[in-house]
Order: sequence, then C-alpha cells, then structure tokens
Amino acid sequence: MNKFLLMAVAAVCALPTMAQKADSLVFTTVLENPVTSIKNQNNSGTCWSYSALAFLESEVLKKDPSKKDIDLCESFLVSKTYTDRADRNVRTHGDASFSQGGSFYDAIFCMERYGLIPEGIMPYPITPYGDSLFNFTNFFPPMEAYIKAISGSNAKKLNPMWKKDVQGMIDNYFGECPKEFEYKGKKYTPQSFVKDYLKLDPNDYVSLTSYTHHPFYTQFVLEIQDNWRWATSYNLPLDEFMRVMDEGVKNGYTFAWGADVSEDGFSRRTGKNKCVATVPDTKATAGVGSDQSRWTGEKAGAKIAQADAAGEKVITQEMRQEGYDNWTTTDDHGMQIYGIAKDQNGKEYFMMKNSWGEYGPYKGFWYVSKPYVAYKTMNIVINKNAIPKDIRKKLGI
Repeated sequence: MNKFLLMAVAAVCALPTMAQKADSLVFTTVLENPVTSIKNQNNSGTCWSYSALAFLESEVLKKDPSKKDIDLCESFLVSKTYTDRADRNVRTHGDASFSQGGSFYDAIFCMERYGLIPEGIMPYPITPYGDSLFNFTNFFPPMEAYIKAISGSNAKKLNPMWKKDVQGMIDNYFGECPKEFEYKGKKYTPQSFVKDYLKLDPNDYVSLTSYTHHPFYTQFVLEIQDNWRWATSYNLPLDEFMRVMDEGVKNGYTFAWGADVSEDGFSRRTGKNKCVATVPDTKATAGVGSDQSRWTGEKAGAKIAQADAAGEKVITQEMRQEGYDNWTTTDDHGMQIYGIAKDQNGKEYFMMKNSWGEYGPYKGFWYVSKPYVAYKTMNIVINKNAIPKDIRKKLGI
C-alpha cells in the first residue's frame, strides 16, 4: 500500500471518503459510543482484563460524560483474579486450569467482591520488574510451575504457606493491591470507589451466547477453559443474539466481545484491508441456506440477513454450532464493540476497540463484519438494560 493510500485509509475514521480503489474498503462511521484511549496488553494473555475494563469505562462515561479521563487498573483486576484462580486450581487438584487468560466475568466478580481502582495507584505501567508494559515472559512460567506442583502433589496435607508464596509472586510483579487510596482529593476503598465514584452495579451485567447444545432462553456454563469461575451465560437464538448487539449499540451501549480471532478473515498483518474481520465466501458453503437446510435442520430466522452478508458467507445457527463443537471456533480474544460503520457499498460493520496498542491503519481500532460476529462470537457481556424488552422477558431478566 503506497503512502498516499495509507494516509487516506487512516483518515476514514474522521471523515467520509468517497474516492478509493474498488478493492479496498472505505468506512464511514454511522454511530460510535464513547470509549477510552487505546491500551496495550503487550506480552501477556490479559485481553480479558483490558476489554472488560474498557467496557466498564464506557459504562461510566454513559452515566457521566464528564469522567472522560477514567482509566481503570488492569493490575488490580489481574492480581485478584490470579490469586483466586490459583486457589481454584489447587482445590480441584489441577482440573480447573491455571493460565494467563480469563473471562469477562472475572471483572464483574472482582468489581462485586473486591472493588476496582484507577490506574496510577499500583506501580504499573512501571512494574517492580522494570517493565513499562505487561511482559509475562519471566513472571508467569515460574508461578504456573509452582501452582502445578502444589495441585499435583501427593501430600496428604497441604502446607497453607503455598498461598502466601503465590501472593508474593503476584505482588512482586504488580505491586500490592491497596486497601485504601486517594483519588482526586478523596479517599476510597476499592469497594467504595465502585459504589461512590464509578456508580456501577455488578448486577446490571449479563453474559449472552448462542448455541444449540443447551436450550434457548436458559442459562448454562459456557464450556471453555478460561471460564474457570463457571459463570453462566443466557442462551439466545442467533437472530436474537445479533439483534441484542445491533440494537444495543444503536441505543448507546457498548459490550465486551469474546471471539475467535484465529481465522484467515481476521486480517491483522497483510492485505489491503488490514484490521478488518470478514468471513470470505467460498465454494465450500455453496449449499448453505438452500436445499442443504433440509438436512441440517436450518430454521427460518436462524441466519443473518443476506444483505448483511453480501460477499460473505451467510451464517446459520448450525454453522455456529459446528464451529464450536469441532474446535474451529476457539476462545481466543476479548475486545470491545462500541459503534457501527458502513463501507462504500452500504454494508454495516461493528466498530471494535482492541488492546494491542495503536496498531494498524486505524490506530488500534478495527472493523468487524456482521457475518464474522455471527459466526465467531463466543459470548458477550452487556448491560441488561441494553437488551430489547421482548427478549429480556423471554430470558426472565
């Protein structure tokens, strides 16, 4: 891509662009809800904390736009989560996984149980190790090995000091979590900061998904390793799942988006449309939506609109389920969806905030097609008030 074209692509977030090569996508913003600045998880598996806190920061902005400088502390959330996850791993003799990853529910649980704090109270971004960004290369493997040794031990009685050892490893990297701190001239505890400054209610947030191996309009524990707290998600048919996301954004809400980003259509490095996610159409899907439906059990309303999928696969409920069942849809990455844009052909995309720093032509932001979202979303966490009333009624919330 030449220098002139790069400049043109970089400008489309701010100004509609009419002239561009036919094979390059040009985006015009339809609407965007407030988000905070781009962050960089760097060399760590903590996308879940960055995306969940980005979502909660937008929730704060929705309540009070004057708090535009809100920046919540990932170190606090990660510290509390790893301590709890180590405990769960040992209690289950290693059956509950211990890894760098996590779920959006970890942030909701932390907010409810421990509270949250603003950035700058703990040592990050200059950690005691001297890292200016998260770098778990030396920090995480020794802790992981230690916990594995404890959970796999044949000892008849565990020495309770193991918890202090793990806490020491965590504190040595992130610094100790404060019990009290001062912010903008007032003293808070992490719990009072959530209640009195952020004014967030953990009970406002729900997880939604869409799979057929559990009944629709019920809750189930999403079977992924990083859902180690065994949090439940409400199960919706695909068309209603997409409707929640679309109407939620159009009504001023953002949501935390967990998805598979390992697909070729998630273009991060090469090609004209870098930092765009699509589901390219192929001959392999030629029968989808026609006579094939007689054998796969496809039902009316169980696929996204053809207009949304122009030039892409038409995603059905069955395709979603197959991807989940055969591990071609994987629990890869947590992000935030905050807006809607159109390309030069009038097709809508969700606007996504990532946590890889100011990467790519859109400086850390991405455009994700509706077919990609329909196909590769694992789950979302959203304010329950963003859910259309008729769907909330079906879910009993």
